[in-house]
Amino acid sequence: MREVLRRSITGVIYVVLLLGAVFLSSDAFDFLFMTFGLGCLYEYKRIVRLKGYYVFVAYLALWWVFIYLTQNSAAINLLMFFTITVDLALLVFLFTNAPRNFTPVQKFLIGLLYIGGGCIFLTMIPYKIDEFAQFLIMGIFILIWVNDTFAYLVGRTVGKTKLFPAVSPKKTIEGSVGGLIFALAAAYFLSWYETRLSLIEWMAMACLIVVAGSLGDLLESKFKRMAGVKDSGAILPGHGGIWDRLDSLVFAAPFAYLILNIFTYVS
Repeated sequence: MREVLRRSITGVIYVVLLLGAVFLSSDAFDFLFMTFGLGCLYEYKRIVRLKGYYVFVAYLALWWVFIYLTQNSAAINLLMFFTITVDLALLVFLFTNAPRNFTPVQKFLIGLLYIGGGCIFLTMIPYKIDEFAQFLIMGIFILIWVNDTFAYLVGRTVGKTKLFPAVSPKKTIEGSVGGLIFALAAAYFLSWYETRLSLIEWMAMACLIVVAGSLGDLLESKFKRMAGVKDSGAILPGHGGIWDRLDSLVFAAPFAYLILNIFTYVS
């Protein structure tokens, strides 16, 4: 009971912080996720034993260029290509049973593009359709939260078939299906309030967020399993580290940005 209370209090503070940043100003939102990115990188760096601080400098430089200095679509598409390429390569790593020892350069590029690039695209999403589309980015947060919450509840209630026991023994197929169903229901209601996306587009976004977010969660679990740790950090009581909270969003963000590009192109 005490653990549930601690998790609930931390969760409420986390949500209030996000809501406050989103609805206070775009600068507050940018700064929050720049800071979250640094936190995720710190935890990643510790888990994979990446030496030096070059990855922080590179991340901040990349952040400054793509958030404040350029709106060049070719440059953004190039960053998106490299980020998604690294993410897809990490999926091969996720589904490969053989142990993998990354070189320092590979660890650097993974941290910079998988985590740094993910946080950058997460911050760029609300600027994709409007000056600062607050309800669009909140809708994406809601889809992640609904999926995570109901995947856990459904899995704990009726889950029997393990999804990927080698990496995350508690996740079940039934829980994943339950999370998807409730996320689609949330997408239906979100289409009433955020009309920049149609109902079909919200449904497609929900499917992408659920699949990519679940893969991101499994990917972080594999990194932690290889390092022999339960959580990426301890800064969030009852929830672990910042990377533990953002693993789904960081992995899903570049794919969400890509699908928004597709929606813009075909509309």
